[in-house]
Amino acid sequence: MTIGKMLVTALTVLSLSTPALAAREIVINGSTTVLPVMQKAGEAFVASHPGAQLSISGGGSGNGIKALIDKQCNVAMSSRDIKDKEKAAADKNGVTPVRTAIAVDAIVPVVHPSNTVSGLTTRQLRDIYTGKITNWKELGGADAKIVIISRDTSSGTFECWEELVMNKERVTPAALMQASNGAVVQAVSNNKNALGYIGLGYLDKSTKGLKVNNVEASAQTALSKQWPVARELYIFTDGQPSGEVKALVDYLLDPGKGQKNVREVGYVPLAH
Repeated sequence: MTIGKMLVTALTVLSLSTPALAAREIVINGSTTVLPVMQKAGEAFVASHPGAQLSISGGGSGNGIKALIDKQCNVAMSSRDIKDKEKAAADKNGVTPVRTAIAVDAIVPVVHPSNTVSGLTTRQLRDIYTGKITNWKELGGADAKIVIISRDTSSGTFECWEELVMNKERVTPAALMQASNGAVVQAVSNNKNALGYIGLGYLDKSTKGLKVNNVEASAQTALSKQWPVARELYIFTDGQPSGEVKALVDYLLDPGKGQKNVREVGYVPLAH
């Protein structure tokens, strides 16, 4: 890789030929929710740190944490906390995952822009995703079957949705599982009867965000926890970060640098 150039492979899992990582290359893997922050901040970081190299790939929070445990990356991006079984696997492999929050996110239910429904309750969302509500007519919309779009089970966004909306009830097998936020946006924007959920940073005019419990998703409602589906976004390192990795973490947490990038991609900077 050319020095100073950042390689971004958006949705593919990075594989290294050996576990040994280049001295100044930072290998970053994981959550597609955190990915836009890392891409934006990474470009600026590389520009201000001549010789630094970043290799960034998104494949889900679980894949990122696994790569860290397997010593295949320096930084794991995750939209959920680490699980006990992952901690045990890390300990067995001599890895000490250290968590750093870098942003706040709102998970937003989205529909096709032509959908007349403007808001749902968490109970209605749960009933849709368990298969109890199947037609938009039951929610004041058109007489049409709801096409349920969900993230797949390797996704931290899926796990947060499962915890904060589903109350641990199982998502119906009829749901169409997607590997990334971008895939959910594409699926919903191409189907007028679809319902999905995405990170706030992926919300654009191709989909319509719904209110939940009569609250609108925004930076303010996510930080205040008024938004019922808000969570922190994390990175994990093996032990306390040092060297180039520490420089990157410091950049991400700097209010005038990385936290500014967080805002620029549509997420919520940490409260300082």
